[in-house]
Amino acid sequence: MTRFAPLALALPLLGGCAAVSVPAHYTSHQLCSAVFVGGQDAVTFYRQSVAPEIVPGDRLMTYRIDRTKKEVTADLGGLASSRAVWRGPLGCQVVHDGVTPLAIPAEEPRGPSLLPPIAGDAVVAPTDPALKAALDRAFAEPGSGPHRYTRAIVIVKDGRVIAERYAPGYGIATPQIGWSMTKSVTNALLGILVCEGKLDMTAPAPVAAWQGDAHHAITPDNMLRMASGLEFGQSLYSDWQSMFDPSSQMEFDVPDMAAMAEKAPVTHAPGAFFTYSNGNTLLLSRIVREKAGNTPEAFLRFAHRALFDKLGMEHVTFEFDDAGTPIGASHMWATARDWARFGVLFADDGVVGGERILPQGWVDYSARPTPGSGLVGYGAGWWTNRGAGDAARTRVAAGMPADSFMARGTQGQFIIVVPHRKLVIVKLGSAYTRMGDIDAMARLTADTVQAVSH
Repeated sequence: MTRFAPLALALPLLGGCAAVSVPAHYTSHQLCSAVFVGGQDAVTFYRQSVAPEIVPGDRLMTYRIDRTKKEVTADLGGLASSRAVWRGPLGCQVVHDGVTPLAIPAEEPRGPSLLPPIAGDAVVAPTDPALKAALDRAFAEPGSGPHRYTRAIVIVKDGRVIAERYAPGYGIATPQIGWSMTKSVTNALLGILVCEGKLDMTAPAPVAAWQGDAHHAITPDNMLRMASGLEFGQSLYSDWQSMFDPSSQMEFDVPDMAAMAEKAPVTHAPGAFFTYSNGNTLLLSRIVREKAGNTPEAFLRFAHRALFDKLGMEHVTFEFDDAGTPIGASHMWATARDWARFGVLFADDGVVGGERILPQGWVDYSARPTPGSGLVGYGAGWWTNRGAGDAARTRVAAGMPADSFMARGTQGQFIIVVPHRKLVIVKLGSAYTRMGDIDAMARLTADTVQAVSH
């Protein structure tokens, strides 16, 4: 018996429980996106990225891929089933009974990039032996597990790729999920709205349902810093119990995610208590959509016009819930180079090609520690190594520079930004080592900083 034995024994009793649908929806959605957005091998992706997340339900899970209809069905031992369908620019969506699917918007031509090319068409192999050794270590699998399944690393210095590597089956043009690195993209879109005079981060959040009640004092800044005071579960750790967490149920079992999050009770004064929960970012995502024009098409037009196209991010897919809200907490897919281009924007203080994209001071605001987050080291939509918290001290001691900050997603997705070195390090994969492979990431960062310093 394993530590998941209670779930294994309980599964037969959960047939009527909504929570049991979560692993089925997770499986259909993630496989659909991996295959039809990322062009990845389904068997490998399921084994490395899905099965370990739904243990012990993986023993009961079956799935089928229909490449003609571009859909994936999943079944959890007859207890729950799910179907996810690819919808072009909207990515994949789980089909919910009685919910009309979103119309598929037309692809729009990309605008000009303000960021010069960061590399040519070929993979950039490191010329520095120290960098090559650093990549060797980052891709090496632990001898006795758990696995890290590193799939891509891209290192950018002064706006140019100086080293990159990809696992077999992955390459320069392979989109990969960023998970919670998507929160840092939502941060940037909020910053652009602030720059355009359309949003005040310190005013009451423009959530219609909150007018006149205890929620009214919550600001966008509170939500971006995970200090809204909302009682809505946690999104920091995942195990079998997560399927009972409201944050997970919102993300994988609810057609209108922000509508569920806005109903969460307020149990702490805004700004007084840190709790990392995806509901905060889903509410911010809806605010961005509303400010951009209140449709998926308008959101995509805004995100590309104001951010992705200017950075030359060519392979981005932002996924949506059934209400047309971008899943800005977790579900953006992009290539490793695209994620690196996004990091360059923050390494250059929010300026690209001489044009200021983010407000003056926004990058420092994003990396400024949130009070009460010292055990994890969180800023405003970014994780930070600044400040005196336990997590920041530990990461700095392990080799991450004291001015660095990072976009970070579950299973070991990272964008490390080291401003004083104009350095960006992207690492993507499915890691199950301690805290999403943070130790290996700290070592890679330290090795890279040392290599570019001489």
